[in-house]
Amino acid sequence: MKLSVPGRTTATAVAVTVLATTALLTTSTAAGAAPAPDSATSARSVKLAAAPDLPLANVKAHLTQLQSIATANGGNRAHGRTGYRASLDYVKAKLDAAGFTTTIQQFTASSRTGYNLIADWPGGDTNQVIMAGSHLDSVSSGAGINDNGSGSAAVLEIALAVSRAQYQPTKHLRFAWWGAEELGLVGSRYHVNNLSAANRARISGYLNFDMIGSPNPGYFVYDDDPTIEQTFKDYYAGLGVPTEIETEGDGRSDHAPFKNVGVPVGGLFTGASNTKSAAQAAKWGGTSGQAFDRCYHSSCDTTANINDTALDRNSDAAAYAVWELSE
Repeated sequence: MKLSVPGRTTATAVAVTVLATTALLTTSTAAGAAPAPDSATSARSVKLAAAPDLPLANVKAHLTQLQSIATANGGNRAHGRTGYRASLDYVKAKLDAAGFTTTIQQFTASSRTGYNLIADWPGGDTNQVIMAGSHLDSVSSGAGINDNGSGSAAVLEIALAVSRAQYQPTKHLRFAWWGAEELGLVGSRYHVNNLSAANRARISGYLNFDMIGSPNPGYFVYDDDPTIEQTFKDYYAGLGVPTEIETEGDGRSDHAPFKNVGVPVGGLFTGASNTKSAAQAAKWGGTSGQAFDRCYHSSCDTTANINDTALDRNSDAAAYAVWELSE
């Protein structure tokens, strides 16, 4: 997550058509008899209903790779540095092997070349796109494993889970890893600004995951689009974990360029430099009076700076939302 944003947006998100699933039509052959579903439709309903439980070990393995890349490249994965391009190459190789169509989008920021990575899963209605993304760059002072290896690893593992399941939702699935977020949302803004009005309108929802494994975590949900927000809240209600509205990062991550052009957005966050209150510690655990992430934008943001429970819950919540909203 970038440290500050000049001209922070205060615009209200444009209302969005509710993403509804198709009801199963049944007929009854006799009064009081159980309905007899069409077998093909029933099978499709079952297939689409089951979001995967992402293996935490897989998500952490991606973080280990990103840490190794940073260590081998001056200790960071920042925009314009070799560690960023190596991070992108790692993610791209995984996606290519899994059957995605990948595209590298190039831009320039601070006199350095930057890159976005876009991955499309074949199939689905391309007039209804569900998109999940995260920024892949770190700051220059550290490896950026929570900020934002955590979101990047989760989005990658969700994409790989789509491939493993050979998931064929009604809507089209697209995943993205943004460059130069730490310089002011440069990569995501470049992407959005270069979309035609028609292609912007085809995005039914953009889900953003930035810092989802903070070591002293909170459970924050973006309150932008009501349907997306409720999807995340429903997941956490099922776990019995209370959530709060996300305010610390409002307008400070890659959902903002999408929101500013009317795309419905949502996402998850576990906190950065803000301090956890006593009330928050009482309901979530952790330590009150300390930052959610004491290593935010620091050299100590390494693989040791991750709360496994938060990472696991948020990765699964993200997968749940991708499945639910793409049906």
